[in-house]
Amino acid sequence: MKLWETEDTKINKEIEKFTVGEDYNIDMSIIVYDCKASIAHAKMLHKMGILSKGELTQLVDALNVIIGLVKAGHFQIKIEDEDCHTAIENFLVAKLGKLGEKIHTFRSRNDQVVTALRLYYKDEISKVIELVNELIEGLLIFKNRFIGVKLPGYTHTRKAMPSSIGIWCDSFIASMEDNKALLGFVKTLIDQSPLGTGAGYGLPVSIDRSFLAEQLGFKKVQHSPLYVQNSRGKFEATILHALSQVMLDLNKMATDFILFSLEHFNYFHLPDELCTGSSIMPHKKNPDALELVRASYHKLLAMEAQVKTTIANLISGYHRDHQLTKKPVIEGFALTKECLKIMGLVVASIGVNKGACESDLTPELFATQEAYELVIKQGIPFREAYKKVANLIKLINPE
Repeated sequence: MKLWETEDTKINKEIEKFTVGEDYNIDMSIIVYDCKASIAHAKMLHKMGILSKGELTQLVDALNVIIGLVKAGHFQIKIEDEDCHTAIENFLVAKLGKLGEKIHTFRSRNDQVVTALRLYYKDEISKVIELVNELIEGLLIFKNRFIGVKLPGYTHTRKAMPSSIGIWCDSFIASMEDNKALLGFVKTLIDQSPLGTGAGYGLPVSIDRSFLAEQLGFKKVQHSPLYVQNSRGKFEATILHALSQVMLDLNKMATDFILFSLEHFNYFHLPDELCTGSSIMPHKKNPDALELVRASYHKLLAMEAQVKTTIANLISGYHRDHQLTKKPVIEGFALTKECLKIMGLVVASIGVNKGACESDLTPELFATQEAYELVIKQGIPFREAYKKVANLIKLINPE
């Protein structure tokens, strides 16, 4: 039975199918969190005297049964359930009868889904930060393996000044540390309990929202009930933006590995186990995994744009449009975690051709250093030293 269904309910089956969309599948990602939120809510109802001690125990036990079934892969949200909230309540009613119908007291699906999503987001951000830490550790190991190797640095995709494996690694390590700070900020931003705000305009009774926040591990209560609904999509877009910063670094790292492992450069060596082959050219060793990581950044940007455009031009309050903001974030987390794992494998396995790197340190790379030496040794203005070195390079490499 649907949570909004009455004896007079009549709905066209095509409309029903369309409005449910993919939610019955997507919500498998958040059903455990919805059960945890329901346990906290049941405890609050007991605190208010709505539930007896025995009723609370029965509901908590049944909700834990659902959690166990989900983790074992034995619980399914059916399309006729619409979402995880309905599937949970239908299970409780089937198991506990009228008692199961009490769980939705002082609650709307609107604040229920936001609560489950927030709990899910917090855990997923922590998992991404953990994988970022693992990649940083891998980069540190890579740096120490090839600490003395120098190679050309590029500006405008042209040789510029001497660089090194250490400089290259440090740039990504520093950026990933910034990404962690951004992810930490986003986690703090969303760490607000929305439970108890109903459909977006509060409840006609007073409930203990602080108790709910404490039970669920939220740092604070999101007090404005209307902002709970208006922050839907806004918080999701912020999460995706933070993930895009991680993916941007992975995109650049993959691009570097692809370019500088070309035969023309040969700075990096991609082991065969990181490459795929060609169906027509027996000699090919293709960096498909790196190319997919590179492309995945753009995929994540599309997810961010999808969420932002979905929530634009909506008046304040809940709209069914918000339903379409769940999938991009869930997929965004999955994509980012997968790409972090792949880049971790690459960093742990890729080789550096020291000879190729250092043989490509051609004289013009040291032009700036030579100009500075003239300034220091001869005391001439930098611009004069600059011109002297430029003229010397022209003599060495005439056009």
